[in-house]
Amino acid sequence: MEDRITELEIRLTHIEDTLDVLNQTVIDQHALIDQLQLQISILEKKLQAAVISHIAHESDETPPPHY
Repeated sequence: MEDRITELEIRLTHIEDTLDVLNQTVIDQHALIDQLQLQISILEKKLQAAVISHIAHESDETPPPHY
């Protein structure tokens, strides 16, 4: 009976260690996702600011004379 309890305690310790590693992995991945989302947001803003179209939108154009 004592051996069973010892074996269960050992398994529980391994499970707790695995859980701690997985929890830290999730925390690290969440931080990385937040960082990547911020970078994407910054890049989108830079791209929108850089794209200045010199072509008028189709609805703003007057139709050509042959219409």
